[in-house]
Amino acid sequence: MLLYGFGPSRSTRVAWALGEVKADWKYYKLDARSGEHRGEKYLAINPGGKVPALIDGDTALTESLAIITYLGEKFPDSGLVPTDLASRGQYLRWCSFAISELEQPLWTMAKHSFILPEERRVPEIKKTARYEFQRALKTLSQGLGEKEYILGDTFTGADILLGHTLSWARHIDLPMEQDNIKAYADKLLARPAYVQGRAREVEAPRGELS
Repeated sequence: MLLYGFGPSRSTRVAWALGEVKADWKYYKLDARSGEHRGEKYLAINPGGKVPALIDGDTALTESLAIITYLGEKFPDSGLVPTDLASRGQYLRWCSFAISELEQPLWTMAKHSFILPEERRVPEIKKTARYEFQRALKTLSQGLGEKEYILGDTFTGADILLGHTLSWARHIDLPMEQDNIKAYADKLLARPAYVQGRAREVEAPRGELS
């Protein structure tokens, strides 16, 4: 399998998941500064011009939630995706929450800080985004409770999405007051697959699309 990405970005989630399922994979580091991800060659792989993208034989996938779920189902012994209906429903619930509620305020802040063209940025919106993130944290804290992972005793792909989003918040120094959230983030971000996947992103040489 071949992962296209650059770090820090959502491609870290897939690098982490690939480590958890113990897949054999290669990493192509796109040159974001030169705009390689917006070039014609990469747009043929991902028309959205974003990362991650995963190639597995004849299958090309984008969107971190979809890729993580694909990997969990390709490697069912990993436990990344539950197989019983009730647990799978909870998995989908928290994956959706991570993408739509917990991550979105951080993405709003990033877009209005450096991603959007300057004339499109609305700096004042970042205060509201910080408020929304704190509300999402409260929901996550209540859902997590005293459990080890978001679904209970078993680590799943939902924890990857949530853990990576919490690492993003830490990177930009957003406060996280809840003790269970802090302990949860510490545990997730100490997992070898996360540490190794992140290191692999940092150390990988830039490629050259053919």
